[in-house]
Amino acid sequence: MKRFGPVTAVRDISLTIGEGEVAGLLGPNGAGKSTTLHMLLGLITPDAGTVEMFGLELARHRVEVLSRINFAASYVDLPGALRVHEVLDAFARLYAVRHPGRRVAEMIELFELGAFRRRQVMALSSGQRTRVQLAKALLNAPRLLVLDEPTANLDPDAGDRIRGLLTGVARDSGSAMLITSHNMREVERMCDRIHFMSDGVIVAAGSARELAGHYGVDDLEEVFIKVARQNEPRRPVNEARPSLNEARPSLKEARP
Repeated sequence: MKRFGPVTAVRDISLTIGEGEVAGLLGPNGAGKSTTLHMLLGLITPDAGTVEMFGLELARHRVEVLSRINFAASYVDLPGALRVHEVLDAFARLYAVRHPGRRVAEMIELFELGAFRRRQVMALSSGQRTRVQLAKALLNAPRLLVLDEPTANLDPDAGDRIRGLLTGVARDSGSAMLITSHNMREVERMCDRIHFMSDGVIVAAGSARELAGHYGVDDLEEVFIKVARQNEPRRPVNEARPSLNEARPSLKEARP
């Protein structure tokens, strides 16, 4: 559980990811996804409950646990003045990677970064930066890789290739992955199991097909819409809506 003042961002959730499993964490804005990820990454501390990974409690074995995970998000900036190979080399050394030069070369090849390996990060396109972010996140061969909108800035062709690459890494290495994304086709393709959050709790979990069947819809996008709207106050279809010129009541006036 995690509170921010009077707001309970995450209530009581239980989330288990197996080796080699690609899991999705979905939900509308404000559902508690980012707070959950931040607790997993040790950026914030839960107010109640524990975070356990690899059989170790994060609060007691912080360094050991965090050395086995990594994170990538399209909104996280890398040092813009450094060249691509310099950024990867710096992170490889921060992660205490054995044979950092060899590992950097492997990531440059894997993510097809060779053509701009000597280019400054600030000169890269958003899609190229995303690929560098993902390469950085795999440098330490993490046992758990947390990805927030992993292909948000990629064109359809690059996105398709990166999705295939990531699922291949999970399958071949046995690494677990936890993905948040608003791209439902991406989630359907990549994730073995999907957890839907709403109002700080997990309200449903299963494969894309199982979830669609549970909610009586055709695909994951329709599941998302149902979850997002299930807690909204309902307005009668024939109820007249106020015009834009009408004064809106204050919160105090609106309450019964």
